[in-house]
Amino acid sequence: QVHVVESGGGLVQAGGSLRLSCEASGTIYRISGMGWFRQGPGKERELVASINKSGETNYGDVVKGRFAISRDSLQNIVHLDMQNLSPEDTGLYYCKAAVKPGIYRDWQDYWGHGTQVNVSS
Repeated sequence: QVHVVESGGGLVQAGGSLRLSCEASGTIYRISGMGWFRQGPGKERELVASINKSGETNYGDVVKGRFAISRDSLQNIVHLDMQNLSPEDTGLYYCKAAVKPGIYRDWQDYWGHGTQVNVSS
């Protein structure tokens, strides 16, 4: 089994910063891209940031210049550094990992349960 676990959410005032972390573990033969998505109240889930195995990053338009995604050398942990947060950043932040669980298994996307970020005005 593959497990994806997020951490680091919480309550922060507008203008503040938070760091989210995500670790993929378990039966992992290969791991590829990882990314962060979020779903705010009454909104659809949207891409926040993603990073591939080569370190190339992609950001949602609303977070460009404020958020930064990074990946550790073992490739199975990603961080999301969020700065200058606003109430519009409030939401449940999910991590996704593209994993090949075994040599004869197909690539699959695995999601975490999310970590809540609340930004007060």
